[in-house]
Amino acid sequence: MKGKIVLSVGFYPHASERAHGEHLGITTEQKVRLDELHKRKIDLADEVLILNVDGYIGKSTRSELDYARSLGKPVRFLVDPEICNKM
Repeated sequence: MKGKIVLSVGFYPHASERAHGEHLGITTEQKVRLDELHKRKIDLADEVLILNVDGYIGKSTRSELDYARSLGKPVRFLVDPEICNKM
């Protein structure tokens, strides 16, 4: 309703079976393609929201975060990283 377009996560292979409703695995080649897809979405974005549930940032998300910052994109977090670092 705020006139913004959201490019969301298309596939999250690390989610629990309960979240997906079934077990979904991917090949190494598919993982590489998904990582590239996420970076193309970052290219299109005006800002990036990191979905760091419970403060967790995995390898792929870290790579995407670094990529967004290298492009000078504003980055926000679901969970404030400063709070997580103090826990």
